[in-house]
Amino acid sequence: MAHRNARLTVHGRRLLIARVIRQGRPVAHVVKELGCSRATGYKWLARWRAEGDAGLHDRPSTAHRLPGKTPPTLEAAICQLRQDRKLGPRRLAPLLGVPASTVHAVLTRHGLRRLAWLDRPTGEPVRRYERRRPGELIHVDVKKLGRLRDGGGWRIHGRDSIEYRRARGSTRVGFDYVHCAVDDHTRLAYAEIHPDEKADTCAGFLRRAAAHFATHGIDRIERVMTDNALAYRRGRAWRQALTDLNAQARFTRRYRPQTNGKAERFNRTLADEWAYAQPFTSNQQRADALPVWLHTYNYHRSHTSLGGKPPISRVNNAPGHYN
Repeated sequence: MAHRNARLTVHGRRLLIARVIRQGRPVAHVVKELGCSRATGYKWLARWRAEGDAGLHDRPSTAHRLPGKTPPTLEAAICQLRQDRKLGPRRLAPLLGVPASTVHAVLTRHGLRRLAWLDRPTGEPVRRYERRRPGELIHVDVKKLGRLRDGGGWRIHGRDSIEYRRARGSTRVGFDYVHCAVDDHTRLAYAEIHPDEKADTCAGFLRRAAAHFATHGIDRIERVMTDNALAYRRGRAWRQALTDLNAQARFTRRYRPQTNGKAERFNRTLADEWAYAQPFTSNQQRADALPVWLHTYNYHRSHTSLGGKPPISRVNNAPGHYN
């Protein structure tokens, strides 16, 4: 196919041949009428005389000889090593003694997907999905965090401090369980801190999460996806909460947390940007910072999967709900 700025298409080339051969006109006059150079005109005239009408069609721009082309054996070795080791071009290059750019070109040529698009244990492509409307699917999960002693932990005092060594020999302070709910379509999130993850606690959290989503215009929760914990599988209180909300239970595949990937990703963001974002001096100080961070996440923090906009931008938000 001719490039967009080409003066002569196949039709124009045939017109050039007709005027020069059949009408007997000079090439210089014809190319001036068609808006191209004499060299171009003589080129197509020579091709027509050598090949006929077939010579007027475009030829592939690939070189006839590629002396620097990667040998097939090396390409096969690159592909095999990528599948066996699941490494990127920069880490494969030293193992094979070739530039990283060459490895990248080979992987692209053979259709081997980026590592970010693959499930590392199986090597299978990650199937990404998104529900069409708010409330169609809610992801629920629990993030377990160690509680903080008054005065702060090792992030405040350091691992070699006297305070840290004393704390290690004292009574354990236990854990906080951060219950999280994320709407699949909008990524709107809700979270609470509790001392356990029992069925009654999970059921109460689900009811309050549903009420929170309702204040943002998500009046109906159709499905709730969780992992296979006993509180979700066999807890009577949890099943009753689902019945009261008229919602269906959905469970992840066993040993496949990626099925509930949006909740897992939210947990990582929550840990990076709230729980471990700064050294807190007490457990209560960290707990008090959660609602503030959650507001920032829902209303101000840009979300890459939403085109850089915050989750609230996808909610059918009634006036007055912003605070």
